[in-house]
Amino acid sequence: MTMTTPRRAAGSKRAERLEARITTEQKRLLQDAAAAQGRTLTDFVVGSLVETATRVLEERDLVVLGAKDRDMFVRSVLAPPALEGGRLARAVRRHQRAAR
Repeated sequence: MTMTTPRRAAGSKRAERLEARITTEQKRLLQDAAAAQGRTLTDFVVGSLVETATRVLEERDLVVLGAKDRDMFVRSVLAPPALEGGRLARAVRRHQRAAR
């Protein structure tokens, strides 16, 4: 999965600061990777962090169903259960009348 790094809006300023203690080896690795992409160390690190954070949040929001759950969901969509009397049935009727 290829993701693009969100770009700063035109005219926006970086006002926040983030600090981290890393080893010499980690810094060398990050510098080499940044150079390989023709980016500054700061741009590489911030871009990588944003990409990772975006992916983590997207994965958190992804609903993964097992085969049994998926089959039950599909059956419910294709043949929804009949609405019995009650608040939900009244709400659906109100919505249908309002949509006309």
